[in-house]
Amino acid sequence: MQLRKFLPFLMLPLALSLNSCAGKAVEAETAGEAETVASTMTKHPSDVLPFMDEWKILLGDGTNVKDLVGYAKEDFFYVQEEEGMDWVVYKTPNSGITSRTSSNTRTELGQKDHWVPETGGKLTGTLKVMHVSTNGDARVAASYSVVVGQIHSGEGHENEPLKIFYKKFPGHDKGSLFWNYEINTEGDNKERWDFSTAIWGYDMSVVGTAPDAYPEEPADGIALGEEFSYEVNVYEGIMYLTFNREGQEPKTFTKNLIASEYVNASDIPQQVLTVFASTGQDGTEQPGAYTGELNYFKQGAYNQTNGKSPESNMVWGTGAEVYGGDIAQQYANGSYTEVWFREATVGAGTPPKGE
Repeated sequence: MQLRKFLPFLMLPLALSLNSCAGKAVEAETAGEAETVASTMTKHPSDVLPFMDEWKILLGDGTNVKDLVGYAKEDFFYVQEEEGMDWVVYKTPNSGITSRTSSNTRTELGQKDHWVPETGGKLTGTLKVMHVSTNGDARVAASYSVVVGQIHSGEGHENEPLKIFYKKFPGHDKGSLFWNYEINTEGDNKERWDFSTAIWGYDMSVVGTAPDAYPEEPADGIALGEEFSYEVNVYEGIMYLTFNREGQEPKTFTKNLIASEYVNASDIPQQVLTVFASTGQDGTEQPGAYTGELNYFKQGAYNQTNGKSPESNMVWGTGAEVYGGDIAQQYANGSYTEVWFREATVGAGTPPKGE
């Protein structure tokens, strides 16, 4: 019994060592599902955000857990108290073990229930981004960024009708918040692309002119540690987005998820043609967009900065330093992202205000 009690402490160094040599990303299907929570943790994320029974999680070291009630893991998913308030921390390195469909690590919740856009759903979050990678290639759109909320399709191409990004260039005090829509491609999904919309600061198309040459700091950007909130409400096929921060007017957006505006080549926005020029991704979308496809929400820290060569992909290959995949070294040298949530809810979509 004593060995069982202390087993998590004995296994942590070994787990970090094993996960430091991650090569091609493969999802760990069962790792950590029976892991015992460290007894020194007096609070768990489910104590702060009671909706944890509706989620599973994939951590940046490949641990995949389906029962989050009473669960935490040091250095990845835990509770941090600040000035009398409890926050749920999601932390993940630039390189680790990722899902089967991505080259980017995450410590991110995945909703257990799935829904179609016609039925809809709602996700809210009040959060602050505490850290993004301090290294990468400034010419690459994804560098220095993290996704803090998503809608992900569970069928077809398994694309993402929504990704909410926070990005901050090194040396800047303020970063940008923007959201991306990824088309549900007609035909070959290699032709898929994202269209990016600025909320505060820049959209993803604003990049540097050289690996270490950054654009001007956004005047209306958001600083690390600055609180903001979002609401994603999908109702009868329409996605309604609302973003709030102190001292600013709310920002609202709508997007039809069941009728595409990108069915012809002439519909592709110039932003897309510019950002994806180097990869040649210029596909069109299915007329019905995501009609009838099962979707689900994701929330947490989905790190967009990775160690892939920019020459392989100037949109997503950020060329960051990953120290051979050693997680401890990445944490010590700024090659990670960290996001704190103090409130969050998930549920059914609701009629938008005014209807």
